[in-house]
Amino acid sequence: MANVNVKFNNKEYLLSCDDGQEDNLVELTSFLDFKYQDLKKNLGNIGENKLLLIAAIKMVDDYFDLLKKVESTKKDFKDLSQKFKELKALAINYKDEKELEIKKLTEEVSQFKIEVEKSRDLYEETLDKTTKSIEKFIKNTENDLEKNL
Repeated sequence: MANVNVKFNNKEYLLSCDDGQEDNLVELTSFLDFKYQDLKKNLGNIGENKLLLIAAIKMVDDYFDLLKKVESTKKDFKDLSQKFKELKALAINYKDEKELEIKKLTEEVSQFKIEVEKSRDLYEETLDKTTKSIEKFIKNTENDLEKNL
């Protein structure tokens, strides 16, 4: 334990605190003294005990206001975190749906390529048959003409 001399209301006090907390104790005492002197200036000398009580009440009020703000901020953060989780889930669902669409479209393109290949093969086969048929017709016609001449 460390001992610290602090000044409050123009009086010196020797207080104890944990080692390493000396500067913090001096700072807190200075803050309390500032609040006390401000009240004394505004309310007059209504008695040390009453001024200390009012200063303590004001500081506790500030503390509770701050506590409410912290709780509100925690709630806002929790709500924001929940919305972020929902947004993340929506993004993941959207990504999954798009991947399924891409897979389906890829399969359709592959199927279309197969159909195009089949159509091309059928076209070439039909063209070959037609060409052979025309060649045969021409040959037969030439033969018929040669026979008739």
